[in-house]
Amino acid sequence: MSNASTDYTEESFFGEVISTYTRAQAIEDGVLIDAGPIAKELGFKFPVAMTAAVWADCVAWTDSDSQKMPFQDQSGRLYDVLFMAAFAIQTSEESSDRLLYGMLRYELYRVPRDGFSTEAKPVTLKLIIGPGDHGEPVITVLLLTED
Repeated sequence: MSNASTDYTEESFFGEVISTYTRAQAIEDGVLIDAGPIAKELGFKFPVAMTAAVWADCVAWTDSDSQKMPFQDQSGRLYDVLFMAAFAIQTSEESSDRLLYGMLRYELYRVPRDGFSTEAKPVTLKLIIGPGDHGEPVITVLLLTED
């Protein structure tokens, strides 16, 4: 019988880590935007962030935008993104295991921020529940075309 150890570490299997980029760094850099306390108000138990692209397309709104297009405000648009995400989770027919370790698509109607639109148009977003920087569950909202 051999005394050789069969315990493998991640480093012995994959090699030395070359680089890491944490969720906290992505939020600090503006790649992800923290949804803040509105997410908790809507009942999210895990931290929620969205990509800068989702923020730009579905949330960002200025006074200048309201002068050219229908009046809206940024906090209302953020509420809409998060409300529809919460609604998608609550009404999902997916199994809870699949949702917990996977992705859920949902549709949101928002007025595009193009300088002339007056009617809401649909956009499909995806919600991913995955591990945060320390293995805790976190939620990220992305455009359908983002990874």
